[in-house]
Amino acid sequence: MTEVDIVQRDVEAAFSPDGALAQVVPGFAARTQQIEMAVKIAQTIREQGVLVAEAGTGTGKTFAYLVPALMSGGKVLISTGTKTLQDQLFRRDLPTVRKALKLPLRIALLKGRANYVCHYHLARHANDGRFATPQDAANLRKITRFAEMTRTGDKSECQDVPEDSAAWISATSTRDNCLGQDCPNVKECFVLQARREAMDADVVVVNHHLFFADVMLRDEGMGELLPACNTLVFDEAHQLPETASLFFGESVSTAQVIDLARDMRAEGLAGASDCRVLIEGTRTLEKAARDWRLSVSDENARISLDQLGQHAGFMPAIEMLAKTLTEVGAILKTQAERSEGLANCLRRLEEMTERLDHWLHPPEPKVVRWVEVFTQSLAVNSTPLEIGSVFARQMQRYPSAWIFTSATLAVGTDFSHYNRDLGLNWLEPPAHTAVWGSPFNYPEQAMLYAPAGMPNPNAPDYPDVVADIAFPLIRAAHGRTFVLCTSLRAMRRIHERLGDKLDRAGLKLPLLLQGEGSRSQLLARFRDLGNAVLVASQSFWEGVDVPGDALSVVVIDKLPFAPPDDPVLAARIEHLREAGVNPFMTYQLPRAVINVKQGAGRLIRTEQDRGVLAVCDPRMIDKPYGKRVWRSLPPMRRTRVPEEVEAFLATLPPPRGVTAEVLPSEDSADDVTLTD
Repeated sequence: MTEVDIVQRDVEAAFSPDGALAQVVPGFAARTQQIEMAVKIAQTIREQGVLVAEAGTGTGKTFAYLVPALMSGGKVLISTGTKTLQDQLFRRDLPTVRKALKLPLRIALLKGRANYVCHYHLARHANDGRFATPQDAANLRKITRFAEMTRTGDKSECQDVPEDSAAWISATSTRDNCLGQDCPNVKECFVLQARREAMDADVVVVNHHLFFADVMLRDEGMGELLPACNTLVFDEAHQLPETASLFFGESVSTAQVIDLARDMRAEGLAGASDCRVLIEGTRTLEKAARDWRLSVSDENARISLDQLGQHAGFMPAIEMLAKTLTEVGAILKTQAERSEGLANCLRRLEEMTERLDHWLHPPEPKVVRWVEVFTQSLAVNSTPLEIGSVFARQMQRYPSAWIFTSATLAVGTDFSHYNRDLGLNWLEPPAHTAVWGSPFNYPEQAMLYAPAGMPNPNAPDYPDVVADIAFPLIRAAHGRTFVLCTSLRAMRRIHERLGDKLDRAGLKLPLLLQGEGSRSQLLARFRDLGNAVLVASQSFWEGVDVPGDALSVVVIDKLPFAPPDDPVLAARIEHLREAGVNPFMTYQLPRAVINVKQGAGRLIRTEQDRGVLAVCDPRMIDKPYGKRVWRSLPPMRRTRVPEEVEAFLATLPPPRGVTAEVLPSEDSADDVTLTD
C-alpha cells in the first residue's frame, strides 16, 4: 500500500460510521461529499499544492478540512472571514476534532490587537476620567475589573460590556498607538502573550483581516508564523479578494488624524508640558481635520477623483492638512526623545504624512484614488486595480499547502474569475479546483420563485412592487421571512410599505429593520420571536444562520450588482476594457452570482429545513446572462406561479403558537413555469 493509499484510508476511517468522529460527535453521519473533500485536501497537503474548493451548505466542510489538516502532522494556520467563526472553530470544532483523533495538539486563537485589553491605554484613560457618557465610564470600570481577572484579555470574553461600546476604544490599542517594546506594560501585554502562544501552537486560528494586516503591513505576528506553516486553510474564502484590496491599498481618514492629535496632546501634557507650541499645534491639526471633513457636504458616499471637482473646498482643505502635518511634525521632532509616547506619535505622523503624499502624488500608476464620506468622518483611499500578482508573490514566498474553501466560490463549476482575482492562475503547477454540492434534498425542501410581470429594477416604484410580491408570502408563512435588499433606500421603502400592508390586513407580525439594533441583537430577536419579518441590506446576506422553522422565506429584491458609479468598480471596469477583457462577464456578473448564492444560502441550513427563495429581479429570466445566475443556485423546484408558492408554504409546520391555516391569496401572476 502506497503512502497516498494510507493517507486516504486513515482519513476515510475517521469519517466511517464507527470511526473517530462518530464516537465523539452525537448523531454524526458523514456525507459522501464530506469524505471526498477531506481526501482531496489530504492529498493537497501531502503535495504542498493549492486547492480551491466550493462545498455547498450542509457538506460539513469544517470537519472536512480539520481532519486532514490535524492528521498531517505539520503546523496549520486557519483563517476565517469573521471573528464569530473564529471563536466557533477555536472553542467548539477544533477541540472536538482534536479529541476525536486523540491528537495532543496545541491550539491557539489570534485576533487583531483591537480585540485585546491594553493595560497602558486602559490605565491612562481610566485616570483621565473624561468620557462622553456615564455609561462609557461605567463600562470602562467593568473592563478594568475584567482585565484583573482574565487570562487572555480577549474582549469577547467580557460579557458585561457590549462589543460596540465606545469604552473599548479607551481600553485597547491600535497598530498606530501601540508602544511596542517601549511600553511600560510590555511584560503583561495580552497581545504579545497571544502571539507567543500562536508561535508555540500546532494549529492557529486567525481571521482574514488580521492575516492581511499583519502580512502586508509587516506587523509582528503572521509574518513570523507563515514561514513555519505547512498548511494554510482559508474558510469563507470568497471574501479574500475584497479584503486583500483593502490591505494592499492605503488610506488616511479624519478620524485617524483626530486620534493622533488627541494622543499627541495627551502625551505632550504628560511628557512635554512646557512645550506649549506642541499643545497648540495639536489643536490646529484637529481643526484642519474637521475643516477637511466639512469641505464635502455629502454623507455616506463614495466619490471618484473626477467627481471631486464638484467640491471646491476639498483640495484646499487637504493641502492645508498636509501643510499642518508637516509643521506639527517639525515641532514634534524636537520633543520626541522625551517619552516613548511622543516618539510613537512622531512615527505615526510621519507614516500618515507619507500616505497622504502618496494619495496626492501617487507613485504607482495602477491605483484608483477615491474618497469615502461618512456622517462624522472622511477618508481618502488608494486601491490597487489588481491584487492578484501581489497575492501570488506572497504565496510563492511560503511554499505550503494553500486551501481556499467556501460555500460560494464558483459560477456553476467555473473558478476562473476567482483564480484571476487572487493570482492563482499564475501559479505553477496550477491550482486544483473542485465543487461538492450540498447533500440537502433541494427539490423536496425548497422552491425558487421568480415572480412574473416585474417592472424594470430601475423603475421608481420597484421597491413597492417587491413589497407587494413579498406580502402574500409573508402572510402564507406566518412571518418567518428575510427580505434582503441591495440598497438602504430600497430597504427602508420596502419596510415602510410592508408595515402599512400588515396594519391594513390586521396581521400582528413583528416587523424588524436592519439598524434597529446590532446584527446579533436582531438575529436573536428574529429567532426568539419565531414569526418575525426582517428587512435588511448587505449585512444579512452572509454569515447569518437561522436553522429550523423561524425562517421559511427569503426574498431578494434585485441581483446584487455593485453600483456602476462606485469609483473602484468604475476604474476596474475601465482597466479591464483597456486590457481587452469583457468586464461584465468576467468581473461584475461572477460577483453578483456569488452574492446571490450567499443570500440564497440563508434559507436551507439543515436536512429538516423547508422554504421558499423569491428572486424578484426580472433580469434573472429576461436577460441571456440570467441563466448563469439561477443555474448556480441549488436545484430547487422552480415556479412563477404565486398559488404554487403559497400552497407549498401552507404545508410547512406553523410557527410556535399559530394554528396552521391557508390565508386567502392576493391576485395571481401569469402561469409560467421556470425551466432550463
